[in-house]
Formats: sequence, structure tokens, C-alpha cells
Amino acid sequence: MDFPGLVGPRFDPGSVWLVGAGPGDPGLLTLHAAYALGQADVVVHDALVSDEILSLAPQARLEMAGKRAGGIRTQQLSINNRLNQLARQGRKVVRLKGGDPLVFGRGGEEALALAAAGIPFRIVPGISAGIGATAACSIPLTHRRLARSVAFATGHDSSGELADVDSLALSRGSEVLVFYMAQRRIAQIAARLIEAGRKPDDPVALISNATRPDQDVRIATLGTVAGAVASIPPGAATLILVGPVIALRPLLAEWQQTEPMTVEAKNTEALGAAPSARVHA
Repeated sequence: MDFPGLVGPRFDPGSVWLVGAGPGDPGLLTLHAAYALGQADVVVHDALVSDEILSLAPQARLEMAGKRAGGIRTQQLSINNRLNQLARQGRKVVRLKGGDPLVFGRGGEEALALAAAGIPFRIVPGISAGIGATAACSIPLTHRRLARSVAFATGHDSSGELADVDSLALSRGSEVLVFYMAQRRIAQIAARLIEAGRKPDDPVALISNATRPDQDVRIATLGTVAGAVASIPPGAATLILVGPVIALRPLLAEWQQTEPMTVEAKNTEALGAAPSARVHA
């Protein structure tokens, strides 16, 4: 993929680029990310990455290494080994992750594995869901009068159980809280936050499929969020936000333009026409 006036860096065979795909809208890819997709021989991608974004790597073999709750799960060690194997075969490898590779994306673990194996790599940051999703649904993460601090936390640990997070410190330390991968644990998280001092009527936003055409935003409170999350369709990638800035959404949403960028139909049609190019890692 060419960008007038810009010259991409070398993407050497036998190297791995850990690339953030952003929250979903193809237009939120960085130039480095789009360039990497155009150069790659193999793209090892997460389940959350859309077909539109994958279509920007038309010559690459696609390997899915998914981690969806209740669905296919590829063990992290297997992913690390596969990246090493592909690099040693002399391939130009893109490890493509939704959001940012180093924000709850296990990119740090993969970088350590590559470094230990002596394989050169590059980290390409992406717009994390915690930033992109909230912006797309008209909720500023910070505001000088409402919120001067924000904290990001995971909803579960590597086993899928509730993450061992200091709820008291989290609740008192930041006015705005952003939870990744917390959909199945939000009732427990809300109870902990209330126990730590948050009020049951503190607002909560549940943002599903952020920045995509089917983006869905639901507003609840810590006291009612368990019921609200139950109505979200299974499999919808959902970010959960707690804090006073949610009150700004009604003032902004009517006027904010949110139409996502699209990819030419010929790209996505070509992807669908070659299912044999998509395999599980």
C-alpha cells in the first residue's frame, strides 16, 4: 500500500511486526499498520480483527489465533511458537491485534518470546479500545471539571476468572474507570466498586462493536449494570466505562459524525473468495 510522500521502513524477511489494528474502523489504522499489511507474507490475527482490515493484506496467508470468551482459544505458548516458526522460515510476519498490542493484548509476552529466540521485531502501536471506543460514542475520557484521572483495568485474568485487582485503590484513585474484557464479570466488578465506596447510581456505559457500523451504546448504573449487560448479544466485543464523563454524551452525540471508513468491495470479495487462505494457527 503506497502513501504519497512517505517511504515505509524495511520489513525484512524473518522478522515479526506486532501491529495494533485499532478498535475496528479501518480508517483508524496507523500508516505503519496499513503498510505492514501490504508487505506481509503471513498475518496471524486475533478474532476481533474485521474482514475489512484483513482484506488490506491481499497477498498474505491469514492465520487466526483467536481468544474469544466461550469460543475458540489458541494458547499463548502456541502463538509464540508459531511466530518463531514463521520467522525462521524467512517470512515477513504480522501479528495483528485489535486495539493496541501492548494494552491487554499480550504483545509484551510475544515480544519477550521473540527477543528470547533472537528474532527481530517491530511494535506498531494502535488506538486502544479504551480510547477509540469512548471517543466514538461521544464520551470524553477526561474533562477539566469532571474527571482529571482515568484508569484502565482488565476484567479477567489468564484463566478467565475475575481479575485480582485492588478495587479500593482503583475506585478511589481515578474518577473514570475503563474495563476491558469485563462483560462476563461486570456484576462482580460493580459489587466490588460499590463496596469500595462508589455509589450504586454512578453511571456506566457499555460500548459494543465500537467504531463499527453496528456500534451499540447502553447506559446503566453500577446498581443496574448486571441486567443491562445481559441484553447484549453474545460475542459482541464490549468495553465498560464508569464515571461522571458519561453525562456529557447526551450533549455531544447528536452532533458528532461517526460514520466509519470502508474498504473497496473488491478487497473484501477477494478475501471471501479464498477461504483456503484462512487457517487457524
